[in-house]
Amino acid sequence: MDCYSVNSVSIEGETSTSTWAGRNAWLEKYSLWRLPTQKASAQFVQEKSFWIYSRLAEKERLQRAIPIKEYVDGEGFLYLGRSYRLKLVDEQDVPLKLSGGRFRLLRSELERAREHFIRWYREHARDWLSVRVEGYQARMEVAPGGVRVQDLGLRWGSCGKGAILHFHWKTILLPKHIAEYVAVHEMVHLHEPHHTTEFRLRLERATPYFAQRKDWLAEHGIEVEGL
Repeated sequence: MDCYSVNSVSIEGETSTSTWAGRNAWLEKYSLWRLPTQKASAQFVQEKSFWIYSRLAEKERLQRAIPIKEYVDGEGFLYLGRSYRLKLVDEQDVPLKLSGGRFRLLRSELERAREHFIRWYREHARDWLSVRVEGYQARMEVAPGGVRVQDLGLRWGSCGKGAILHFHWKTILLPKHIAEYVAVHEMVHLHEPHHTTEFRLRLERATPYFAQRKDWLAEHGIEVEGL
């Protein structure tokens, strides 16, 4: 299951790094690609212009700047869709914990702050997702081989050998109902490895509002970047 990709727009084997501002040059190149005549080229561009412009607009949206988190007092960090402010402390029993509605980080561990956050997210994602998977597996008639949480790059999740479900640690930053959708999506893949009609029907039975959740993830999933 792909998270998002902001690198390029791909059309029938052609990859473009054009921006919205450079759309005209890109359209010119695309319109003349393997077309026999100027008239045919113009007609082709006219027919496909809305599709092309919509793809370029989508790329522009995905390429918007995502603020990088700073490990300072008051900075907000997501956990299951809610933002918790950071508080630097001089003493506590662990480098990082969520307590009293705040993330609390030892000031002496600032240089390793990102490492501590990722470790915390991974541990809590594994526990939270394991409970959700266990709760769904009987009614979905699947038997996952386990849950693993790691950095999956541009994917939210995947199914591995032995029916192991793999999830990106950033899944735990998403709102609960979206994170649950990610889990159910991967569980359906234990029945249907590809996004077939049967896959869609199984997903709809397991989570009736999957289309809205899928759209939300496509639109807002990139917002959990920046850590």
